[in-house]
Amino acid sequence: MARNIFGRNHEETPVKRILVPVKGSVADEEAMKLASTYALAKMGKGRNVLIQVVYVVEVPHALALNTEMDEAVEKGEKALDSAEAAVRDLGLQVDVSIINARNAGAAIVDVARESASELIVMATDYMKKLGEVDLGRTIPYVLKNAPCRVWVCRAPMSDQ
Repeated sequence: MARNIFGRNHEETPVKRILVPVKGSVADEEAMKLASTYALAKMGKGRNVLIQVVYVVEVPHALALNTEMDEAVEKGEKALDSAEAAVRDLGLQVDVSIINARNAGAAIVDVARESASELIVMATDYMKKLGEVDLGRTIPYVLKNAPCRVWVCRAPMSDQ
C-alpha cells in the first residue's frame, strides 16, 4: 500500500506498459519525454516498462478500412521512427505500430484494452478555437473511455 499526500492509503497498480499515441506533430516529443522519464524512473527501481507507440491512420467512412493511404502511412512511419529512436537511445523497450481506424480515440482505447496498458500518455498542440483551448475530439474521447490512467501534456503556446 502506498500512502498519498492526503493521508489516505491506496493501491498502486504497477505500470508495465505505457501507450503513447503519436500524430507526427511537435507535441509528440513532449509525450515521449514524459513516458520515457516515467519508464526510466521505474527501470531505476528494477522494473521494466514497455513503451508502446501507435500511430492511427483515420480512414474516412467513404473508403474501405483497408484502403492504402500512402501519405498518412508515410507521416506515421516518420513519427514512429522519431519516437522509436528517442526511446531506444535511452535503453528502453519500445514497440511501434500503425493502425487504420475510423476514429482515433476509439482505436487508442481499443489498443489500450487489448495490450493491457496501465497508462496512456498523450500530447496535444496548443490550439485555440473561439478563444478557448481546444483539445479536439480524440483526447476527450480517450479521457472518457480509457480503461487506465491517462496523462495529457500540452505543447507550449507559440510566440505568435
